[in-house]
Amino acid sequence: MSSPTDPSPTPDFLNHDRPPVPDLVVPRGVQPFHLHDRPVRGRLVRLGALADALLTRHDTHPVVTALAGQALALTAGLAAALKFRGSFSLQAKGDGPVSMLLADCTDAGALRGHARAHDDRLADLLAEDDTPTAAALLGQGYLAFTCDQGPDMDRYQGIVAIEGETLTAMTGTYFRTSEQIATHVHLACARTAGGWRAGALILERVAGEGGLGEAMDRDAQDEAWRTALALAATLTDAELLDDALPGERLLYRLFALEGLALDRARALSYGCRCSRAKLSGVLAGFGEDDLDHMAEDGTITMTCEFCNLGFRFDRAELRGAEG
Repeated sequence: MSSPTDPSPTPDFLNHDRPPVPDLVVPRGVQPFHLHDRPVRGRLVRLGALADALLTRHDTHPVVTALAGQALALTAGLAAALKFRGSFSLQAKGDGPVSMLLADCTDAGALRGHARAHDDRLADLLAEDDTPTAAALLGQGYLAFTCDQGPDMDRYQGIVAIEGETLTAMTGTYFRTSEQIATHVHLACARTAGGWRAGALILERVAGEGGLGEAMDRDAQDEAWRTALALAATLTDAELLDDALPGERLLYRLFALEGLALDRARALSYGCRCSRAKLSGVLAGFGEDDLDHMAEDGTITMTCEFCNLGFRFDRAELRGAEG
C-alpha cells in the first residue's frame, strides 16, 4: 500500500487518507477537577508519550522543543475548559529567534503544534545564555488565543502583547487583561528517561454566586483561593512529568484536604490533520507560473509544518488558478 504522501491513482482532492504518523491516544490526558464548595476549578494535563511523539517530528534545539511542549500542554488544558465544536489554538509571533509558536487542540482532543526558529539567531542567543527565557526566544510581538468553530460560526480571538519572561507569565497577562479571570498556571516540559514529557496544572477562580463556593462569604472565598494557590505552588516539575505518578494521586497529594472532586477525564491524541486533499487545495490557489517555479524535476513537494512530512505532487497533473 503506497503512502498518502506519494502520488496515487486516487484524485488528490479525494485523498483524505491519514499520513504515516503515530496513532497515539492518551486516555486521561486532561483531568478536570474542582474543590467542593470552594470557588476553584482546574485541569491537570499530562501528555505522557504523546509529548515525545509530537515534539520529535522536528529536529529543534532543546530550548525550543521545551517551549513548544509547554505550549501544547497549555493549549490542551485551555481547550478542555471550553464547550465548543472545532479547534482552540495558541499562537505567539515575535521578532525573536523563535518567530512562530503554534499549538491547537480540537474539541475531540486532537493535539498538534510546532515552533519555527531561525537557527543563526538562536545560535547567537545561546552563545550569550544557554538557558534563555521564553521572552528572549520570542522577542516582542503578540500572543493570540483563538476558538475556531468553522466557517458558519463567529471566530473568537483574544490578543495581547507578549509580556513576561515565561509562557506562564504571558498567559497570566492574557487572563488578567482579556478574560479578567484569576488563574494559576504551572507549565513544564523536559526530556526524561522515557523521552520528552509535558504537563500543566491550571487553576481558575470562579464566581461564588450561583456556582462553586456560593455558601461562602467573600472573605472565606478569598481565603479558599489563597489556600489553593499555596498548595498548587508546592507542585514540582518532576512530579508533573513523572509517568509513574498517576494524575489522580498527584491531585490528591495537593488538594485532598480541600474537598477535591474529580470530573470526567478527557483523552488527547496525535492530531495532525494534514492530507493530500487539503494540500492540493492549497496548490490550486497558485498560478501556473508559481507552480512551475515550485516544481523540481517535475515534482512539487509540500511539507506539513506540523508533522514534517513531505507530500509529493506531479506538476503535470496540477492546474493552477486562473489569473
